[in-house]
Amino acid sequence: MQSAASLGVVNARSKPEAKVRLHNPPKPLAAEATTHDWASFLGPTHDAVSSETHLLKEWPAEGPELVWELPSGTGYAAPAISGERLVFFHRVDDQATIDCLHPETGQHYWSVTYPTKYRDRYNYNDGPRASPVIDGDCVYTYSAEGRLHCFDLQTGKERWKKHLSEKYKVSQGFFGVGATPLIEGELLIVAVGAPGGPEVIALNKQTGDLVWQVGDEWGPSYASPLPTTLHGQRRILVMGGGESRPATGGLISIDPEDGKIDFRFPWRPTSIESVNASCPVVVDNQIFISASYNKGGVLLEVQPDFSLRQVWTGKALSTHFNTAIAKDGYLYGFSGRNEPDAWLVCVEMESGKEMWREQKMWNETFTYQGQERSRRSGILRGNLLRVDGQFLCLGERGDLLWLDLTPDGYRELARTKMFFARQTWCLPVISRGLIYICQNENDPINETKPRLLCYDFRAGQ
Repeated sequence: MQSAASLGVVNARSKPEAKVRLHNPPKPLAAEATTHDWASFLGPTHDAVSSETHLLKEWPAEGPELVWELPSGTGYAAPAISGERLVFFHRVDDQATIDCLHPETGQHYWSVTYPTKYRDRYNYNDGPRASPVIDGDCVYTYSAEGRLHCFDLQTGKERWKKHLSEKYKVSQGFFGVGATPLIEGELLIVAVGAPGGPEVIALNKQTGDLVWQVGDEWGPSYASPLPTTLHGQRRILVMGGGESRPATGGLISIDPEDGKIDFRFPWRPTSIESVNASCPVVVDNQIFISASYNKGGVLLEVQPDFSLRQVWTGKALSTHFNTAIAKDGYLYGFSGRNEPDAWLVCVEMESGKEMWREQKMWNETFTYQGQERSRRSGILRGNLLRVDGQFLCLGERGDLLWLDLTPDGYRELARTKMFFARQTWCLPVISRGLIYICQNENDPINETKPRLLCYDFRAGQ
């Protein structure tokens, strides 16, 4: 095993000024506020739904107050938060970098670095795609090259590591490794998508030892494994389907106890250069899965014997990399593959009927190189977070909005410009009334480089 020292672990604490720029201390939490950790991708319930309450709904003209910011490298991974630890995974030059900070003060605890040679085939950035996962006193990271690490959350010391892409001979794929691993009890579930199998493996989360492996048909997608309960039984749902010839993939249901597959449902765009990237959405015993690239969505009903009934299919809600959100019998999500054809859509879950679609656009003005300019902008391929009775929406050009979404239509409650940067593709993270947003690209208007930003969303006492 490679030593912690050779990985570049820094265990000594440093002053916040060493990395983090402090702005304004956050307000105290309201005594009655409900809060939670955000220890993994899509939040505590793995569905982009937050139980936090008493959040700031009305913003000043300049937007919510910035608490701190961390200059970052490249990547598309959102942070993970547990207690007094925030873990952020990014790439600085040719070093995969894991930073551990205090989520409220930005105090820097430790960093881990190790070399990376990943290069994106389509000229997207070369940083990690999978978010860190925190469980107890461990944090897990999965790099774009398929390097899986377990570190001690308090110190950054390496506990174990595995180079899964090398071990299972998984090719780089279109965009590298992008599915965040999942903690399920004592297991760490990873969708490796090895050619000829395994598709999914379960490791002992403490030791990294293999517990089970399953599947030999579909390659890795960019959708993360999802835990759920169907007919009173715990299951893991995995979407397969990245680069393959012919294009194959779809939904797999796995019993985490022994790795047994209950069912498969093929669902993947037919285009070779396409992927499954959206996570399944589960309501009771029904599962909605969706893909872009002219594929669309399907609602499946799982029967007591774990056979499937196809309820409906349709192209109204064809999610790309965002995951739809279910609320009161309706699905809300961004449909479309590219910026020009992206729409926010509401679909009745029972029937698949499209209730409405909105392509929210507006004119924005700004000063660039001493001259006032204007341009047409919009949400485009955004991300939705359901929280505190409304929807928080982050557009891919750096706009943040509070939205009231119902089957009757779209209503904008507030909107602010966080930055002028494209590829804002990470779902906002919320924990203890603070919102964390990743600026993934340079902002040429304000001349800021990629950053992790912490904003105060506490409504106060």
